Amino acid sequence: MHIQVVLFDGFDPLDVIAPYEVLYAGGSASDGAVTVELVTAEGPREVISGTGGLTLRAAGALDLERADMLLVPGASGRVGEPGEVPDEELGTGEWRQDEFIPVLLGRTLTTDLPALLKQAMDDPDITVATVCGGSLVLAMAGLLEGRHATTHHLGLDMLDATGAHAIRARVVDDGDLITGTGVTSGLDLGLYLLERELGPRIAHAVEELFAHERRGTVWRAQGMAPAAL
Repeated sequence: MHIQVVLFDGFDPLDVIAPYEVLYAGGSASDGAVTVELVTAEGPREVISGTGGLTLRAAGALDLERADMLLVPGASGRVGEPGEVPDEELGTGEWRQDEFIPVLLGRTLTTDLPALLKQAMDDPDITVATVCGGSLVLAMAGLLEGRHATTHHLGLDMLDATGAHAIRARVVDDGDLITGTGVTSGLDLGLYLLERELGPRIAHAVEELFAHERRGTVWRAQGMAPAAL
């Protein structure tokens, strides 16, 4: 399984590094059954995060012929006060430090990324995973209507407004769409992906290596629906 982690300007570094390290370790523990790389829609380049100008280098281009899974992070920037309005429309203007997170996420809509994500969502052989606001990138592109997904708790109302079924869970498995909530959930998302794709022994070995036990129950649309509590 080859996993491509998709970078864009303003990405949140922990959304990327946490699952990347988990998945890379899973690849080592499984003799290469999983491989992972950093990519962008534009190809190899230096990509500036939204956290203090920290930069990562994407080694390749998003390639749907090679990828079995795409992992989309969220953005790092200003949350703002309740009712505070961004200075510019979502997706407009040039990138700069300390922008509102919705503006950073919206700017991805002006790139080639939404079209590539749509192709991936339409391909039954490709799984799409997200961390934090990565699900909002998909939702703002109109790709999550009717799907079960989660995001950072501050973005759940926005996710729901796009027609997705917003779920308050740390990780949500909706088949070929797997989403994680806040930034540290990238660790748990990565571990769940290892368990789902390679089995619990590989996932447990990586848990031990990282001294981290996966948190929460993975939500799936299966089993009895709960009664009102």
